[in-house]
Amino acid sequence: MGFAVVTQTCDIVRSCTSRPFIEVVPLVEVDERKLHDIQRGRRPQYAFIPALAKKYLVADLDRVMTLEKAVAMRWERIPGCSTDGERRALGLALARKRIRFAFPDDFTQFSKKFQSRLQEKHDKSSDEGDSLRALREIRVRASPSWEALEIELMFWFIRNENEPNFKGFGWHGLLEKWLDLVQESGRFHSVEGQVTTMEDLSTKDYIESDPLDLDHLSNSS
Repeated sequence: MGFAVVTQTCDIVRSCTSRPFIEVVPLVEVDERKLHDIQRGRRPQYAFIPALAKKYLVADLDRVMTLEKAVAMRWERIPGCSTDGERRALGLALARKRIRFAFPDDFTQFSKKFQSRLQEKHDKSSDEGDSLRALREIRVRASPSWEALEIELMFWFIRNENEPNFKGFGWHGLLEKWLDLVQESGRFHSVEGQVTTMEDLSTKDYIESDPLDLDHLSNSS
């Protein structure tokens, strides 16, 4: 199906003497729902390529290959992005793949029921499934730090600003249900949560928190 070049432009244009290689990843076909998730940055394994969206092709960042520039020069080139916003979004997708946070083992065990619930409900045709798919990301902050003997956890469920409020449980009811799955135990002495938007979340709260990897939420990953 083809490849996407993921090397920075500044290194691509440098001479083959100083920078003889580039990195590429394969393009893979996905279904419409998965494409929608990837476009919203919910699946770090993949990167959305705007020019190929109509063909349902995305870049698989798990399979990076190195080859000589001379080989790629013989390929037909299709620009993947056409605007600054598209290029910026692609850059963020590439960066996120490399900087995913490694949560402590006891937190992984502590949140196992919570993660299992999200995985089970994510693709369901229900208020809860719709709400999970409406989330931009889930972030969690450990205070004072992940290394502390006693930790206060704060979960932020960041929904897209243009998503509607759902009927049924509603966001408040869903939040209570999700937090019931992460009851205080071990080092985690306090657990709170909030449904919010990027517009309402402070910069300080954002940079002091870590994103949960949403790749695992879909059974079709």
